[in-house]
Amino acid sequence: MITVHHLEQSRSFRILWALEELGQPYQIEFYRRLPSFAAPPELKRVHPLGKAPILTDGEQPIAESAVILEYLQEQYDAAQQFKPTRPADQQQYRYWMHYAEGSLMPLLVMQLVASKVPQRAPWLIRPVAAKVSEGIRQGFIQPRLKDHIQFLEDYLATHDYFAGTFSFADIQMAFPLQALQSRTDGKYPQIERYLQRLAQREGYQRAFAREQKLEAQLA
Repeated sequence: MITVHHLEQSRSFRILWALEELGQPYQIEFYRRLPSFAAPPELKRVHPLGKAPILTDGEQPIAESAVILEYLQEQYDAAQQFKPTRPADQQQYRYWMHYAEGSLMPLLVMQLVASKVPQRAPWLIRPVAAKVSEGIRQGFIQPRLKDHIQFLEDYLATHDYFAGTFSFADIQMAFPLQALQSRTDGKYPQIERYLQRLAQREGYQRAFAREQKLEAQLA
């Protein structure tokens, strides 16, 4: 039986969604975050880094979202529904699978960390920390993030999905785009339309309902 080691408010929702799309049976081991928002130490018993998502299929733990999605597609997508077959679409599939965590998420994480610096600094130097943090955001993070957002808006203006038809590349891309929209009050229309399109999928809705039910049971 496949087990998803699922951390609340994390990228591991991607894996629930992929398994629902596949119609593949699975079970969930659910982990609450610590008050510091870090993952609990129990996850390190599954994988030394203790970072979700982690999937176990048999005895081997598999980590990293893209690796897990590729594994599930290769092992369980017999009908080849979730990875394109056209060479041009396959190239887009590879690109967006790696772009999500390799290019877009680092900027969003840096933005989040920069916003937290003043709160974590000793109170005496918080004004200085706030100025330094704002300087980093305005001088480094925001210009680069602006380029990525325009790139994504332009692409989604002419594409319904990232690699031809719906694929696991869309599951991979959904998390950073949801994070981006939540921080900007849904400011970007093409990204918003794309996310609404994804949320209408039955696999997404089943995964979301299962996650919500589990959280309610463990509240």
